[in-house]
Amino acid sequence: MVWNLPNSLTALRVILIPFFVGCAFIPGRWGLIGSMALFGLAALTDWADGYFARQHGLATSFGRFFDPVADKLLVISALVLLVGMQRAPLLLVMIILAREVMVMALRERMAGQGRAVYVSRGAKWKTGFQMTAILMLLVQDGLWNVPLQHPGLFFLYLSTVFSIVSGFQYFIKAWPVIQKNS
Repeated sequence: MVWNLPNSLTALRVILIPFFVGCAFIPGRWGLIGSMALFGLAALTDWADGYFARQHGLATSFGRFFDPVADKLLVISALVLLVGMQRAPLLLVMIILAREVMVMALRERMAGQGRAVYVSRGAKWKTGFQMTAILMLLVQDGLWNVPLQHPGLFFLYLSTVFSIVSGFQYFIKAWPVIQKNS
């Protein structure tokens, strides 16, 4: 295994999880702002690790495995936190989490057959909408006196739609391979 900058950024994303979750429990507005800032930093590492891996030829098989796991840990932690804070609807979060588990299982099945499942454009949009929703819902009562609850919920609904559509597309694309090798 090669430990390089992209893998280090992915590891940082995982390390930041307990800190952004912990900040959310600090009483007062600054705890949530700190949580949002740490989540934002973690989300930024998601973009940065992919950028450096692609632009500088630093992609590794470990990174291809570790990056999506780190992404799921980050998003699942944030969504569960938001449900616990009553800032995100449980049904939407359950749909998103079910899709994530199913797609990870599909990736594992396809990898076992020597096939890769690459991230689709719809899945990238889903992730962007999820990250935006989470940032807004962490500070939903407002930042600079701008209330963010309704836009945050809008982005969460949008990410749920993209979750369903992109998950369905993954399964449609993989179905012939799964059928052939059953």
